Amino acid sequence: MVTTPAPRPRPPATRASERGAAALEFALVLPILLMLVFGIITFGRAYHAKVSLAGGVREGARALALGKSASDAQAATIDAAGGLGLDAADISTEGCPAGGADGTARVEATYDLDYTIPLVNSGTLTITADGAMRCGL
Repeated sequence: MVTTPAPRPRPPATRASERGAAALEFALVLPILLMLVFGIITFGRAYHAKVSLAGGVREGARALALGKSASDAQAATIDAAGGLGLDAADISTEGCPAGGADGTARVEATYDLDYTIPLVNSGTLTITADGAMRCGL
């Protein structure tokens, strides 16, 4: 009969040094993880702003195409863009030609999104959206 020796336990000093290594690895990886998380959040905010702005200019162009005034189209754009906080100065309109159904109503809006990504960058991202609709429909 062959007997195998019992495994020897590790000395306690080795476990303590491993805890220190894990803390060091965490400290090295944490800034990268924070940058990644804040980058994902910023991308999500920018995408939401772009989609909201596109919906707003589409509604503004629709209002112009139906014969409403430029101020009504700006109001429709602001209402449809939700919580972006647009004002009339951010929106430009180009109405339908006088008396003609052979034209295009256009609305363009811009939105400035402030962002901060720790350890990398912070600033303002300008998002623009254009909307066009055929007149007289």
